Amino acid sequence: MTEEIRVESLARVEGHGGITVTLKDNKVEDVRVEIFEGPRLIEALVVGKTPEEDLNITPRICAICTVSHKYAALRGLEKALGVKVPKKTHLTRELMHMGEIIESNALHVFLLALPDFLGYPSAVHMAKDHLEAVKAGLALKKFGNRIMEITTARATHGENPVLGGFGRFPSSEELKELKKTAQELIPAAEIGVEIFRGLRMPTYMEESMVFMALRPPGDEFGFVGDRIMISTGECVDVEEYKSVIEERVVSHSFAKRARFRGKPFMVGALARINLLGERLTGKAGEYYRHCYSLGWMRNPLYNNLAQAIEILYCLERIPALVDEISRLKDPKIAKPERTSGKGTGAVEAPRGSLYHHYEIKDGLIQKCDIITPTAQNLDDMELHVRVGTEVLLNKGHKKDDDLNLKLEMIVRAYDPCISCATHLVKVVEKG
Repeated sequence: MTEEIRVESLARVEGHGGITVTLKDNKVEDVRVEIFEGPRLIEALVVGKTPEEDLNITPRICAICTVSHKYAALRGLEKALGVKVPKKTHLTRELMHMGEIIESNALHVFLLALPDFLGYPSAVHMAKDHLEAVKAGLALKKFGNRIMEITTARATHGENPVLGGFGRFPSSEELKELKKTAQELIPAAEIGVEIFRGLRMPTYMEESMVFMALRPPGDEFGFVGDRIMISTGECVDVEEYKSVIEERVVSHSFAKRARFRGKPFMVGALARINLLGERLTGKAGEYYRHCYSLGWMRNPLYNNLAQAIEILYCLERIPALVDEISRLKDPKIAKPERTSGKGTGAVEAPRGSLYHHYEIKDGLIQKCDIITPTAQNLDDMELHVRVGTEVLLNKGHKKDDDLNLKLEMIVRAYDPCISCATHLVKVVEKG
């Protein structure tokens, strides 16, 4: 006998997707995390365009991860053209990127994921009994948007970051504002960490996991790097990303998939904390050492707590970052050394490692390849949905709304960005 468990539409995620689990004789035969959104064909659209045009187009893949796409594109294009940006530009880009990390992580932790664990259908319903948590999430989200407004000129799709620098650097008054607000919001970030720290984390989906993240330079935690770390102990140059990320297409999704040596892997906050957590200092480091357990290596639900710790890290980093930026003079925009070349830029978007690879000839883009975090996470989602379904059915759970919610919680923990995942490929099945 064949039957299905279906989640028609995933709630509280960015974009439109669903889950279908096929059962045969009450055993899991197939699991599909389905992506319904159509492809945006961005990589094809930028061929023949200038690097400056690319910087206007590729961030439109997504309004949630717009800064990460802009930043990864900048790094790839500048590497290809030999652009050497000064220190103040590096630091201001780090600041703008933290705005997106804070905004996106706060939205997910407090308003999208937390209702699952506290037993509410939404943050609106949750506010009656947990108003402080909802207010904390909204305040942090607002602050993240404010950082992006100041550094990129808009909260979404800001055009102030340009090839070689910024059209305008933040004023001293704006930097002081960001420093002050970051310090004031540390208690708000701690609310999220404390709530998730005090939860008894479900274990029904646990399975060994492989993690991948960018390795920041030096010994610090961070969201940018030129080498790829893997939990197997390997580390490769970002230009060799194709050697560790094997892309493929599947018939049930508009999004590409990725594997590491034939196996699913995870990117995102949980991967970053597992691979780089020992580098955390301050309160973020203290919480990491108090919260961390071996369960973090097997359970994707800990991604929620990892994101909460990252918000705290950003708030603690911003005051020192602002002080560094304030001491430096505004530099001129750095110019390209050549008109042809190739290069890969990578950053840690809120949901994980993001790659932009470019090949440029005579000032025009000949090839563009973009690999997004959610595309890398989809196979891992299906693995844990499969394990979770098998465990729950064996424990006597019925095929009902409660089972569906538990499966949704697995996928939601990855904080999927479905718009990002559907940027290129369309699969057509022919009968």
